[in-house]
Formats: sequence, C-alpha cells, structure tokens
Amino acid sequence: MQRYGIDIWGENNFLIEGDKVCVNHLSRPALFDIVRDIREQGSKGPLLLRFPHLIEKQIDAVFGAFGKSFAELGYRGNFRAVFPLKVNQYPDFLMPLIAAGRKYGYGLEAGSKAELLIAMSYTEPGAPITVNGFKDKEMIELGFLSARMGHAITLTIEGINELESIIEVASEMGAPVPAIGIRIKLHSTGSGIWSKSGGINSKFGLTSTELLEAMELLRAHDLLDRFTMLHFHIGSQMTQIANLKKALREAGNIYADLLKMGAVGLQSINLGGGLGVEYTQNEAYPEVTYSLREYANDTTFTLSEIARAKGVKEPDIVIESGRFIAASHAVLVAPVFELFSEEYSIKALRLKAENPPLIEELHELYTHIRPENALEYLHDCIDHLNSLLTLFDLGYIDLIDRSNSEILTHLIIKKAIVLLKDKPVRELTQIQDKIQEKYLINFSIFQSLPDFWGLAQRFPVMPLSRLDTRPTRSASIWDITCDSDGEIDFDSKNPLFLHSVDLDEEDYFLGFFKVGAYQEVLGMKHNLFTRPTVATIAVTKEGYRIEELVRSDALIDILEDLNYNPLTIRNRLMENIRNSEHIPPEERGEVYQKVETFLHENGYLKTFN
Repeated sequence: MQRYGIDIWGENNFLIEGDKVCVNHLSRPALFDIVRDIREQGSKGPLLLRFPHLIEKQIDAVFGAFGKSFAELGYRGNFRAVFPLKVNQYPDFLMPLIAAGRKYGYGLEAGSKAELLIAMSYTEPGAPITVNGFKDKEMIELGFLSARMGHAITLTIEGINELESIIEVASEMGAPVPAIGIRIKLHSTGSGIWSKSGGINSKFGLTSTELLEAMELLRAHDLLDRFTMLHFHIGSQMTQIANLKKALREAGNIYADLLKMGAVGLQSINLGGGLGVEYTQNEAYPEVTYSLREYANDTTFTLSEIARAKGVKEPDIVIESGRFIAASHAVLVAPVFELFSEEYSIKALRLKAENPPLIEELHELYTHIRPENALEYLHDCIDHLNSLLTLFDLGYIDLIDRSNSEILTHLIIKKAIVLLKDKPVRELTQIQDKIQEKYLINFSIFQSLPDFWGLAQRFPVMPLSRLDTRPTRSASIWDITCDSDGEIDFDSKNPLFLHSVDLDEEDYFLGFFKVGAYQEVLGMKHNLFTRPTVATIAVTKEGYRIEELVRSDALIDILEDLNYNPLTIRNRLMENIRNSEHIPPEERGEVYQKVETFLHENGYLKTFN
C-alpha cells in the first residue's frame, strides 16, 4: 500500500482504508465518494472540502496542551488565544471556528479596519479582540467604539505615533479606553521561510529605547493601567523550538523589568503566531522538529522560571497561532484532466524495414529485459539514447529514428522500474526524473496554492483512490493556466509517484492537504480563475452531510469584479453576433443563448467522465 507520508503529516485526521483516503472521524467516509457525490450535483471543476470537526480538534488541542502544562507546573497565570483573521476570513470557515472556540473564550485578531469590523460583529462576549498592524486615527476610534460595545479589545502599538493617536482619541472620546498592548522588537528571530518577520529589523514593533519612551508617555497621560500586554512575533511557521525559547527569555525579562518600572496594568505576554505545521511527506526531511506539547511546556516553564527569578507575577500567556488552527481543516481536490506522456507507447513506434543499429539494439533491450538484467539494460538504454541524439544533431538519423529512440528508452525505463521495484536502487529516482509523466490538473496553482508559487512551500499531495496499487510514474503536476510557473515539478528529495490511468474509463483525483491557512485569501485571479467550489462537510455516525456548497464564481461575475459592466458585455456580444456574416439571422438567437450559458459557467475545464 502506498501511504504518501500520511503518517507524517496526517495527524490522524485521515487514514487509508482499502484503496481510498478516508476521513478519520465517526463513519470514516472516503474523500473519493464525497467528491463524486458533489460532482454529480453539477460541480465539475476543483473542489475545496472543509471539515469543521478538524477546526474544533485543533482548538481543543491548543487549549488542552496549555491547560495540562499549567496544571503540572502550578502556573498561576491564565491562558488565552485569538485567531488571526488574515489566515482565513471566509465566513464558511469562521462560523465553525467561533462555535468551536466558544467554550474557551477563543477570540479574534484583526489587522485592518475590515477585519476589525468582522471581529466586532462576531466575537463572543468576553472573548478577546487583539488589533495588530499599522493603524490610523480612524481605526483607533473604531477600537474605542468596540470597547464601548463591551468588547475585551487590545490595541497593539506598532510605533510611538500610534500611542500618541490613542492618547489624542482618549482625550476626545473618554472612557472606556481599550487595553493597550506594545509590540517589541526582539533580537531573537524565528526559523524557516517567514523568519524575517522577527528580529530587530522586523517591520513591526518598538525598540528598547522606544519602549522606554512609550512608558513615559503612558505615565504622563495617566494610562499606565491600560498598558496590559507585551507582544512579540518571531515568524510564522517556526520550525525549531530553540528560537522560541530564546525569544521567551528575552521577552520575559523585559516584562519583569516593566513591572518593576511601574507598569501596574501589565499582565500578559503575547507570543504572536508561529506554531508550526508539518507539511513534509518525507520522514527524512521534517519541517517541524517539536510537538504542541513541547511548545506549551517550554513556554510555560520558561516564563515561570523568569517570573520566579525576578520576583514578579507570572504573566498570562496569549498566542495568535492561526496556521496551526486552520491549515488541516481544508483539502483541495482536483481531477486529472490529461496525461501528457502517453505518446510513449508501443503503438507509437514507427520502426522501419531497416533501422540504425542502436535503435535495433534498443528494441532488443526492450524485448529481452528481465529482473536479473534490468539494471544493466537500464544503463545501456540511456547510453544509447544519448548517442542517438548526438547522431540526430549531426544529421545521421532522421526524425522518425529520433522518435523511435525516445519511445523505446521510455518503455525500457518503465519496465525496469517495475522489475526493480523491490530492490533499493538509489539511481532509480534520478532516472525517473528524466521520464516524468506530466499530469494536467484542472485547477490553478496561483489561485489555490499561492504559497507554492510565491515561496516554494510544498503541500502534501496524494491520489484519493487506487492506493492498493503501486504507483510507478514519476509525476510533475501542471495546472491549466497559460503560465509556465503553474507547475509543481518532480522533486527527487520528495518524489511524487502517481498511477498510469485511462481517463476515459475512470476518475483520478488528487488531494492537496493542509491548504486551509492563507491559501484562499492569498489566491490570485491569474487568467481569471477564481475560488473553487467550496463544500462544508459534516461527518456523522451514519455517513456525511454536505452542509454548505458555495459554487465557484460564474464568468460574468468575474468580469464584473474587474469593473466590466455586465450589460455592456452582453450588448457588445449581441452586436458582434448580429454583425457576423457567418451567422445566419435565424441562428443568432440560438448562438447568443449559448454564449449566455457560458457566461454563467465557471472558468474551469469541463471533464466528461
């Protein structure tokens, strides 16, 4: 059985039963069956499947881990958490998150006016709201209005000018004044792709000198009691715990010194985000080297030790880890539309009555390859192909000979791979790199996996079926955009192998896992491909239920989003139809109706199976 690293990245959220990937919850339905059900309802492009129970699972895990650490260490602070809306603002994700977090008082973090309005609308009473990012006076006033509405809101200061604006608005609007947090620039940095968001040269936060200036301003305007939170962030997707421990020691000592300087309201340290998510499918190349349990224990122990040594109260611990909460809940599923290397088949050979000797030898190798000679013949065929390509460049063989040499070489390699499947031949992967199968997938990488395109962040990918059959094709994945960057290339360190399939006879779906964080909101409309159809799936004891289905945007809606006038589009199309000499007058109405039908379809390709 091919497992595609599911034991590494799967977190027991999914399992393999028979030949299919199944949701590891209650009735354990197969993803393949869910997808087929939705497609039968008319959705033929890519699908994004949401599983709300996985959101709840992650929230429970975070609060459970810190609760256990607090109990074991006798920690006297409180634990709170907020979800950063920038990770995923879509309501069909956010509503299940709010419901799952209600029992813990799980809050929201906003980084813009629009996000703050969402937080003010949906945050549960008593749950915290944290406002990060750059703010103008208008946004600060909105924060004051939120405090008036009874929200437990904290405005995090990113610069001295923001504190001056808060002081100004406080004099104009009066009480209640929101709680004030101050983000500090630590010398400590994170690890991984996003490490630059921490450190002394990071985009946000105050230096030590600016922090002292902020303290003087707060004292001068009688607002020290409103300064309640110290905030830092060393980077999303922290891969090593050592970086966090160093940052905690730095922040913990700053916290203790501020208390001794008279910060009477200071009670919490906000670690920001960064709790790591494992994306790798290869156990030899793990991305995250610590567990949630270790993260909670090290955080609690480090801050406890500093508080004890400095003789101050233990701070409340606040985290803003959104990727850890959101990533696992969503699976992108896209059908394979076409295989591009099927021309390398025995039927495609055009052997002549007399062929060049090296081609005759290649044919002999193909005919007589056996397990005992497979490796030798593999080496021979590659050597012959290189020689034949040189002969073609010199004009000694023709295009038919070249085609035959390529086909025979691919056929020999494919046979050798099957014959050597049980032998640890290291060079097989390198050879397979040369004969990749190109799988055309009905989706857009730019829209659905923007972090792969922009940051080379790979996501777990596997077929949803045929897992009881060994895949033999080294696969690279092409999306349907007309951009050469729309490709997930074959990586010899993390190789992806897929099956040979007859797409006229069966569906073959690929699942891309852990795409629930950032990918939807960062997705771009390259070639005007928009969000896939999104389905929210409730898994029950009896099976599953499609709770919500949000279909992909129609073409006319996409054009309207770009400020095209739908009426103008329709009028111009009708005019062009009327003026066409190739469309008889009696057929113009039918032609227009066909065009109108296309306007109400989405932009993804339509498969027939």
